[in-house]
Amino acid sequence: MKPTLARQLDTQARRLMPAATTLALVLLAAMPSHLPGLARIMPLLALIGVYHWTAHRPDLMPARVVFAIGLFQDIVGGGPLGLYAAVFLLVHGGIVSQARFFVGKGFIVLWFGFALMSAAAATAAWVVTALFNAALVDSRALFYQYLLTLGMFPVLSRLFLRWHPSLVAGS
Repeated sequence: MKPTLARQLDTQARRLMPAATTLALVLLAAMPSHLPGLARIMPLLALIGVYHWTAHRPDLMPARVVFAIGLFQDIVGGGPLGLYAAVFLLVHGGIVSQARFFVGKGFIVLWFGFALMSAAAATAAWVVTALFNAALVDSRALFYQYLLTLGMFPVLSRLFLRWHPSLVAGS
């Protein structure tokens, strides 16, 4: 029996949800705020999306999508073009290569994995940015950004987990 157009559109919308939510996180993080210095320590929200969706639904977050999201982050954020594309791909590759470790694990294990991967990602981005600018970037800002990102992970992950049943139903 051939699925109806409405059913096909519903399935496509469900399949696009991880990429769409991660792109929305890029835009959310890039929104101007009137708080001085917030831009320097703004959490890497898109990194949370890439990590979460790759760990839980790698079929809906393939490498080409992660690369595109990273390029979008670079363009919107005004940093070196390709920086976050590479960082997000490294995180994606790390999760995919360790898929056996992530499957069926509890939240604390996933959060610990995120803490390690996001520390490595933030450090790599800091080094590349320092090389690109030919000047050291304040490492305190990196540390606060890391802490804020780590603190946002449970909030966003819990929100994303609420959508999992609907994504499974649409697959």
